[in-house]
Parts: sequence; structure tokens; C-alpha cells
Amino acid sequence: MHGNKIAFYAPLKSPQHEVPSGDRLMARSIVECLQQFGYRVEIVSQLRALIRDPNDETANTTLLEHADQERERILTLWKRQGPPDCWFCYHPYYKSPDLLGPALCQEYKLPYVTAEASYSKRRNHGFWGFAQERVLDAVNGAAVNLYFTQRDKVGLREGSQSAILARLRPFIHPLECLVSTCDTEPLNLVTVAMMRSGDKWNSYVRLAAALSELSDVPWTLHIVGDGPENQKVHALFDNFSSKRVVWHGEKTPQEIAVIYAAGAIYAWPGCGEAYGLAYLEAQSAGLPVVAFDTAGVPEVVEKGYSGILTKEGDDYAYAEAIRRLLTNMEERQLMSANARQYVLEEHSFKQASDSLGKFLQQVIGTAA
Repeated sequence: MHGNKIAFYAPLKSPQHEVPSGDRLMARSIVECLQQFGYRVEIVSQLRALIRDPNDETANTTLLEHADQERERILTLWKRQGPPDCWFCYHPYYKSPDLLGPALCQEYKLPYVTAEASYSKRRNHGFWGFAQERVLDAVNGAAVNLYFTQRDKVGLREGSQSAILARLRPFIHPLECLVSTCDTEPLNLVTVAMMRSGDKWNSYVRLAAALSELSDVPWTLHIVGDGPENQKVHALFDNFSSKRVVWHGEKTPQEIAVIYAAGAIYAWPGCGEAYGLAYLEAQSAGLPVVAFDTAGVPEVVEKGYSGILTKEGDDYAYAEAIRRLLTNMEERQLMSANARQYVLEEHSFKQASDSLGKFLQQVIGTAA
């Protein structure tokens, strides 16, 4: 235990935020990884730097004022207690830049690290353009930027030729539950996703459309999740028999693990997914995935090995992929074994903890 102190900040959603999401889960997992390696991690701020509307001048001015006040609060605290050894920022991007860390690190000459930073030139308009400048400043000044997907790497490199980039695969804890052994009729499909507008809504639309093509084969869909679009999502499945769809609502990780264990296939199209930790959770429980071959999904599902990925937006092809696994027990069981092995070998908590710890050792050692 070396005891170096890490100031951890997630501008989009703190690890201590009350609303569950993939962002919160990954933030918590990174904190735990750093602690596992022996670092003392402090959640340095709860400031949520979320820019919902780039044209809302009042809200955006208020955010900048709150950021100024928060930096002063942290500076005062550090003067009294001493600064950390490093600032670690998780997921700065155009909607949620780090408005605290870069200035504080400059003041105290501290190393700065990002994980899952992203940049896209097409977002350079209005206040989002200002936010993107802050992201690039942070990325250029970072001792290392840990990217999770090739898409993020390409975007960061397009924005900066000088930024120091290193890969860190998305990862999860191995699920503390029984591995899926469900092969009784009807087979259980599992979906775990928040019910909100945008990409999540689009995926629910595509899923409902695809399943409407499968009335001739036995299956039951178990949906875990809740959110502001709950009623609209429920309405998408109104034409299905009550025996076809089971609504579980929001569940704890332990309860979700039990649902995975009773499942046979993880079905979620994944429109616009950065990568999707639920794909890793499902595969670690032995569920092969059926998803679209889009965005960050191929970063966490090995096509043809741990799941089937189909062309985005092609509901018929997606339906046929589900049918293929429903009706081919041998292939389904092979992909089930492959899925669990894939997560254990490529996306394990131990690998991530070792990698993160070594990155931080180099950064803090160089700065010392």
C-alpha cells in the first residue's frame, strides 16, 4: 500500500449520485480499482457540469459561477489539508467538461489524468463548442488519457495530435451469481436498460419491432429498467401477450444477476451505445448477445464468438439473429461459454486494476 492520494472527479455523474446508470457504475468501478491497487481515493467534488442545452445562457452562466465557487472551495481545503498527488477525471466530453481539475492542477503543479474523454468536431457550436475547448485543453495537458474505444481514440486524435493516449478496456466485476443454465421453453431473453429519450428509446423501438417478427417461436422477454419514458416504452409492447413480456422495473445488481442467470440470450440493439456495461455483465453470466454492429458495441461483444451483431436499423436481420440462437441450442450453448470466457480474459476487474495502478504509478512517479 503506497498511500498516494487521488482526487477523483466525474463531471457528468458522481459515483455517489443517487440515480443508477452505466456512467455511475463505471465511475464506481474505477474508484474501486484504484483503491484495490492501494491508492487513497477522494471524491473531490459533487459538482455536476451537465450542459443540457448549449443555448440556455442563464443555466450555462450559472454553471460557470458554480464551478468558480467550487474551485475556491477546493483550493481552501487543499491549503488546509494539503493537495492530492494526482487529479483523475472520468468522462469529460462536450456535455460535461472538467471545469475544475485543469486550473487546480496548474495551481499546484499536479499531474492530470483522464479516462473515457471524448471529442467530436461536429459538436463545436454554441456553449458546447466552449465545452469542447475545455475538453481539449484538459486532454492536451493530461499526463495520460485512457481511452476505452477506438471511436474515442480517433476523435481525440483528430482533435489533438499531441495528446498522450493509452488504451484501457471497459471492464466489470465478475458477477457474483450462478452462470446461466436456462434451456427450458420458452427461452428467456433479457434486456437491461434505462427508459429515456434518445438512443435508449431508439433501441427499445428497434427491439419491439424485431420481436414482432418472432411470434412463431417461444420466448419471454425480461425487461429491467425504469426512467422518464417508462409509459412510452411499455406502450411499445402493448400488442404482445402478457406471457411474452415481464416488466421488472429498477433492480439492484444482485437482483439483476439472478435475472441474468435465468436468461438464455441478452437482446439489446444498442443504438449509439458508447459500449454498454450491461453487455459485459450479461456475457459474464454466460448470455450470448444479439445487438447492432454499431458505435462502441463491438468493443465489448466479439462478433460471431460471444454474440451476433447485425446491421444497425435492419429489424428483420436483428430478428433473424435472435431466431437463430433461439432455435439452435448447440450454437447458443457454445456462444454462452465463449461469452463468459471473453469477459474473464479481456474485460476483467483484475486486469483493469493492474493497468490503472501502473499508469498512475508512472504518472505520479514522473511528477514526483
